[in-house]
Order: sequence, then C-alpha cells, then structure tokens
Amino acid sequence: MNVSTEKDIYILGIETSCDETAASVVKNGRELLSNIISSQVPIHTLYGGVVPEIASRKHIERINQVIKEALASACMELKDMDAIAVTYGPGLVGPLLVGVAEAKAMSFAAGLPLVGVHHIEGHISANYIENKQLKPPFVCLVASGGHSHLVVVKDYGEYEVIGRTRDDAAGEAFDKVARAIGLGYPGGPKIDKLAREGNPYAIDFPRARVEGNDYDFSFSGLKSAVLNYINGCNMKGEEVNTADVAASFQKAVCDVLVEHSIRAVKEYGYDKFAIAGGVASNFALREAFETECEKQGISFYRPAPILCTDNGAMIACAGYYEFIKGVRDDYTLNAVPNLKLGG
Repeated sequence: MNVSTEKDIYILGIETSCDETAASVVKNGRELLSNIISSQVPIHTLYGGVVPEIASRKHIERINQVIKEALASACMELKDMDAIAVTYGPGLVGPLLVGVAEAKAMSFAAGLPLVGVHHIEGHISANYIENKQLKPPFVCLVASGGHSHLVVVKDYGEYEVIGRTRDDAAGEAFDKVARAIGLGYPGGPKIDKLAREGNPYAIDFPRARVEGNDYDFSFSGLKSAVLNYINGCNMKGEEVNTADVAASFQKAVCDVLVEHSIRAVKEYGYDKFAIAGGVASNFALREAFETECEKQGISFYRPAPILCTDNGAMIACAGYYEFIKGVRDDYTLNAVPNLKLGG
C-alpha cells in the first residue's frame, strides 16, 4: 500500500556495513537535514585494512551517540521520524548486525516502521540528494572497495545489473596497488593524490576486456601488471617513479570504467549517467567522466565526495522510496552479507 506524500516524510537512516558508523535524517528523500559519520580509518590503518571484529566493536561503542547526534543536528527527535531505514547487506556480517539490531530495537521501542535497505541501492540513491532534478531511468556506475557494478536504474527500487567485476573491485585494486608502492591504507585517496604528480602516460598498463560480457570488469590482471613492473625495476636496480606508477595505474582503471559505462548509456538509449561509491570521489575519474559525457551529450551526475563514502543519508534516501511504496520489514530482518542487487 503506497504512502501519501502530501505531508513531509522524515526518515532516519543507519549505515554500519563496513567501518563507518553513520546516521542521517533526510526529508522527503531529497533534503539532507543531518549527516553524521564516525570513521574508523585511523584504527584500521594500523593493520593495513579493515579488521571486521574491531569494526564491529567500534560500531557498538559509537552507534548510539552517532544516532543521537544525527537527530540533534536535524533539530528533531525520534518520535518525529516516519520510519527507520537501515543497511542489511551486503557488507561485513558483524558490522551489519550491529546496525540491524539497533534499528530493530529503536523501531520496536518507538513504534516506527522498519525498512531494510540494500547498500548498493543506497549508493545509487546518494545522487538524488545531490541532484534534485535526477529521476530514473539512467545508468549508474557503483565503484567502491567491495563493488564494481554497472546498473540500469529503471525506476526507484528497480534495477538491472548489466556489469560486475569478475575478480577485484576497483577500490580493492587501488588498495592493493597502494600497498605495493608503499602508500599504505586507505589506498584510493592516496593514489589519487600522488597521481597528480605523475605522468599518466609513462607506463602502458593493460586494459582488460572480459569475454562473454562487454560490461563486466576485471582488475586483477592490471594489479598483477603493476606488481610485475615494480618487481622488474627492482631486479634491474632501476628506481621506481611511484607518482608515474600511480598515475598510469589510475588512468588504466579510469579508461576501463569510462569506456564500459559510456557504451552502456549509448547502447541502452539513455541520456543520463551517474556515478556512486567510494571510488566515485576520485578526482581523475570524475574529470574523465565529465569530459566524455560532455563530448557525447550525456547529462552527468555525481554526489559530493562526502556522499560517495558510506553514509546514513544515502540509506535514508533509498529507504524513503521503499517506504512510500509500502515496503515494511518485521523483526526477523537479518544481516545478509552477500545480498545481491537486481537479477
């Protein structure tokens, strides 16, 4: 049963799928009233990546305070909310369980509807907050540490995944290459910064094509090529120009993402394209898409960098469109770490 949108609708969004404890209040699916994010990056940097058990414990420590701060920042109380939306997958099972348990407890205590949200759907929905005029249908590239999805957004909550990574996600490749050239964790932002000092044409790294689906991605071969190049330099006693390696690697990733995405937009007959996910905050990628979309006459949409990383605002936004369609979850809602999107 659909919900009337004649009155304002306020959704509290909760996100704990990885290492950010986040909560947000969003009005009518588009207006951001608060966006509180507690990052664990300094802790996990010590280990070179996210440690799930530590992430879970930190979520437990921070989640109540983050939610209180999100409500206070919006100058609202829990009783003013129309529903609670929460990420229930995909992600790390321990962190997901913290957010789901919190949302279920608050839903029960306050008598508010509960809406479970797909994490990738949340990333796509971040574009609605940043771009008030954007409506489906369009093509969206979701690129992050765990996902590289090329998605046809047919309608709110209706998706067709036409391309996936066959091995490493784009963000995962960034992290592994960053580790190889001594930058450490998190790799994406550090490579993005170092690449600006390098020559993106210095080294010709491969651009993989996947047999059977022109929209699928593969970055493991590119990662191996970078490692082989570094090892080769070391064996020959040659100095490795890390800025050139970073820039050339980054360009190879961007070229593949742009080429696949623009082909999909044109072949599906759309004139709108959006990006989402942590890798979507990459400066070179945003610039490459902006240039190519302008050349092809395609409207290009991207969230602000703060809405590209994991956040509660995107979950509240996605939850709003599920809520007004009448979607409700009961207290059997559980974490689904390998939850699929679309077909």
